[in-house]
Amino acid sequence: MRWRLLNTPPLGAAENMAWDEALLARASATGEAVFRVYAWSSPTLSLGRNQPARHEYDEALLQRRGIDVVRRLTGGRAVLHDHEVTYSVTAPVSFDTTLRGAYQRINEVLLAGLRRLGVDAALAVPTGRAPVPSGAPCFEEPTEGELVLGARKLAGSAQYREGGALLQHGSILVEDDQALLASLLRVPSPLAPPATLHAALGRVPALAEVAEMLFEALRQREDAAAAELVPDSMILGAVTAATERYRDPAWTWRR
Repeated sequence: MRWRLLNTPPLGAAENMAWDEALLARASATGEAVFRVYAWSSPTLSLGRNQPARHEYDEALLQRRGIDVVRRLTGGRAVLHDHEVTYSVTAPVSFDTTLRGAYQRINEVLLAGLRRLGVDAALAVPTGRAPVPSGAPCFEEPTEGELVLGARKLAGSAQYREGGALLQHGSILVEDDQALLASLLRVPSPLAPPATLHAALGRVPALAEVAEMLFEALRQREDAAAAELVPDSMILGAVTAATERYRDPAWTWRR
């Protein structure tokens, strides 16, 4: 399978989700896969596709603290995007016809990239059923196959399939600010400290450094010839069209 690499500059919440949706459509149309690494222009609370939020989060408090809110195309639980690195993989389902298989394969790329960075991460072992959609933060507990340091979660991911293609995206924590996320709930709940790249490395790595280690791992494990994706007018048009959906409160607060 042919792969492309994309490191986008920090964007707003709606634009970031629109990019992932546009790349999902591109994977279906072209048969190519894209590994994207990105950041956010302002702190953002992202909600899982089916996560209840309307009566769970304090909207007025979010506004006062300058935190944007967006609902993802993928499932899973809430994540605060600020001091972290976000990635996405979009690929035709021929990459792996099973959700579990694709999830493991992508997470093994992430693991290899983080080890290149000097992080002694591992994949979480099975502990039971995956958590159901709820107001609980994503980093409350690791699920099977996610990246951990010891027993603490370092990266959370979720996957969605549509039109013969898949999207998996997730967050790799640089600093621990997820406790703030728990405080935004109408009924605050404590959150056990997750793992972070800062704690693992003793320093704060730059986004570009993390991206390059992940891209090198992708080249080693999936496509040695993987090259940078140069966005064309078709992708940019799809991003513009999808952005409005993610700005719509009817989508964000639909549950």
